[in-house]
Amino acid sequence: MTAYVDNITVDCADPWALAQFWTKVTGRPVGDDDHQGDPEIGIRLESGVTLLFIAVPEPKTVKNRLHVCLKPDGGTRDEEVERLLKLGATLHADHRREDGGGWIVLRDPEGNEFCVERSLAEMA
Repeated sequence: MTAYVDNITVDCADPWALAQFWTKVTGRPVGDDDHQGDPEIGIRLESGVTLLFIAVPEPKTVKNRLHVCLKPDGGTRDEEVERLLKLGATLHADHRREDGGGWIVLRDPEGNEFCVERSLAEMA
């Protein structure tokens, strides 16, 4: 027997607002049954996994123990980082190397860390 990942859940203060940011990141809409003010908002990704944003009363206080790593679908890592910064992400750490490798750590509008890696085209 095995299990598959159904949801990746993100605790947050405002599920609707955070889901709006992530819909722009992923290009995927919130669920048809999800509405502003709901305590849970989901974004079904092409892989079948749902990013699920759930309202909690406490704020984020420490580094995430689990995070999402993004790989640009077209374009470069650096172009994707610029796009995400314009959407409201903030730069947390820059781990790019002189040889072009590495990654960049950003934070979403509620402070959750996520990484941006090089695209497949850049790695070729």
